[in-house]
This record gives sequence, structure tokens and C-alpha cells, in this order.
Amino acid sequence: MNDGNELPLAGIRVVEFTHMVMGPSCGMVLADLGAEVIKVEPLAGDATRRLQGSGAGFFPMFNRNKKSLAIDVRQPRGLELVLKLVATADVFCENFKPGGMAALGLGYARLAALNPQLVYVSHKGFLPGPYEHRTALDEVVQMMGGLAYMTGPVGQPLRAGSSVNDIMGGMFGAIGALAALAQRATTGRGQEVQSALFENNVLLVAQHMMQFAVTGRPAAPMPSRIPAWGVYDIFEVAGGEQIFLAVVSDGQWASLCNAFGFADLKDDPRLATNNLRVAARDWMMPLLRERMAVHRAAEIGARFEANGLPWAPITRPHDLFDDPHLLATGGLAPVTLPDGRDTRTPLLPITLDGRRPPLRSNPPAIGEHTEALLQSLGLDATQILALRSDGVIAPAQTEQPPGDTS
Repeated sequence: MNDGNELPLAGIRVVEFTHMVMGPSCGMVLADLGAEVIKVEPLAGDATRRLQGSGAGFFPMFNRNKKSLAIDVRQPRGLELVLKLVATADVFCENFKPGGMAALGLGYARLAALNPQLVYVSHKGFLPGPYEHRTALDEVVQMMGGLAYMTGPVGQPLRAGSSVNDIMGGMFGAIGALAALAQRATTGRGQEVQSALFENNVLLVAQHMMQFAVTGRPAAPMPSRIPAWGVYDIFEVAGGEQIFLAVVSDGQWASLCNAFGFADLKDDPRLATNNLRVAARDWMMPLLRERMAVHRAAEIGARFEANGLPWAPITRPHDLFDDPHLLATGGLAPVTLPDGRDTRTPLLPITLDGRRPPLRSNPPAIGEHTEALLQSLGLDATQILALRSDGVIAPAQTEQPPGDTS
């Protein structure tokens, strides 16, 4: 693991009050880029640690490279210590319901008065307006924001298969934090940054909104859309396998026909251009499907790759642990889960000076860094012991219950 001193955000301190995915995603991005991110948790730890089923991966994915301070901020001494910590911070990050931080004594106005250079990042369901009082989840905004409509078949809205708004909302929170830090270098002042699930979702479907603005016709859900390209489909091939194949230019069409010996299709004037092929899909696609069905997916993929044509296997998420490209390029880093098991985890999808931002520390145990952080604030061993005895802070190495291994 790497100490991160050469990373771009080395020296930036982030205090994080977050749970689930959106806020932790923001902190993860900042942490991966080198910031010291201190996750403030209740004495029992972030409840996200105990999620099972589809939530079992949330905590280990989005809380690496962070420190854990387990403290009861509802006690005056706990709040006082957190305020001392915030006074040393560059960024404060939260994703609780509107008014939640202010009720704890950690709202923007108070923290900005305490630390005028602080960048305060709030992640919410909605930006300020008529909807801001609503409780939002990723699935809620996918339904009301048009994404579920676009993903499922007509009449069957379907959420996307990942926490797309939570993760992307956290990314926009991080982008806002970086912008505010850059502006602070000029003004000397911090500011409040807000990111929201609903507005994030609107950006995801904005291309379909603009499609309507340009064409005057509503965008069709993806399963029944009129594609922009003649071939852009999943094919059922020999052995019951599936493969995605695409032909997005006239040159690629010629390459496809040459690679598979489709001279008749290459010379057919009805298929000479992409727009003609789109118009001919009703009869062209059944013919292509019939011809491709005699080949195995691996053979088709090899021919497509040899000819520079777009293709993809249909892969399940857990298959990616063995992806040869990720393994060869260091895209998966070794990590130890909170329950002690070892696995690998995807890194940020960027390189800096040719290198991926590294995994510097595993997801922390509950309160793992409490004692060291309090010592950095000037507390001695006797004071720390008293806080622990009075239930203000948690033990430093609380055992983590096993996750869902089903």
C-alpha cells in the first residue's frame, strides 16, 4: 500500500458524516486522490456496515482509504471534539436528510463561522426547491426522473442495475469540492457545495430530453428504441451463448461482410449506408441473426476484434474479478474486508501520470483511528480513557460482524 504523499490531494483533510453510497462515494474519490478522509461514525458504527443482500458491498467498496472516528456527537463532549476536528479540516461532507446536520450542531452556518475556509459538501435527494422536503433514494429518482422509463420495456419501468445516481451524485459532490478548493486558493474562503440525486438523474436522461427537443418525438425506452446504427444488438449464437455486436459506420459494415463472407450483403444497394441499414432492420436483422447463429461467441469475438469491430461478451459483475485486462493493468487492488477476508476491489477509472490512484488502506474497523485522532487534537491517554469510560467514544478496534456471504 502507498502513503499517498505524492497524490494531488495530499495534505487536504476531509471530515465525513455519511452513510449508504452517495456521501461515501464523494469521500472515496477524495480519499483515493490522496486526501485524509475521517469518517465520523456512531459508537455502533455506520449502519451501512451491517447491510446484507444487495447492500452487502456498499461499505467495503466506498469506504477504503479512510480513517474511522467512532464518537457520540449527541453528547456535548463528543460534539466539542468533532468541532475541534472540523476547525482543522478543509472539507466537510454529509448526506443526511435536510436539517439533520443543523440539528446536531453541525450545519453549514455554524461550521463556516468556526472555519471560514471550510468547503461544506451536502448530498441530498433534491437541490433546494419544491421537492427538497421529499425523501429520495436512487430508485425513487430513477422512477420520477425518466431513467427507469428509458431502461425497461414499454410499460415496465426498470431501475438501472447499479446505484448510478448515488455514485454519480457523490462524484459531482467531489467535483464541486475540488472546484471550491480551487476557488479558495484565490478568495481564501470556503463555500457550500450541494449535489442531489434527482438533478443528477436529470443529467443522465438529458440526451433523451434533447432528442425530443430536436426531433419533436418522445424518446422510446431502450428495449424498443430506434437505434442510431443499423447493427447494435445482442445476438443468440451457437451453444446458447450471447454476444453484443455493433456496426456504426459504413467502413465497419464492409469489414463485417468481408470477415464473414457476406458478399451479397456488402453489394446490396439497400444496405449501402448506415441510415439505409437502420431502415432495413426489419428484414436485415433476422438474416444477420440466422447467419451468426452458427458460430460460437468466441469465434465471432475473435473475428470482430481482428477487424477492429465493436463487440462485447455478456459478463456478470463477479466475472470481472478474473478479467484479464483488469488483472494485467492493475485495475483491481488487493483489499481486506472488515471481517478479515481478502479479495480485490476496483480502483478509480483514471490514471495520474500513468498510474491508477492506489489503495492506501483497507476499509476501517469501527473507531479504528479514534485514539490517534484524539491524540492529534491534544488529548492525553487519561482524557481518552475517561471519554471511553463515559461512552463518548467507542473502543478503537470494535469487532465487525460478518457480512452476507450468500
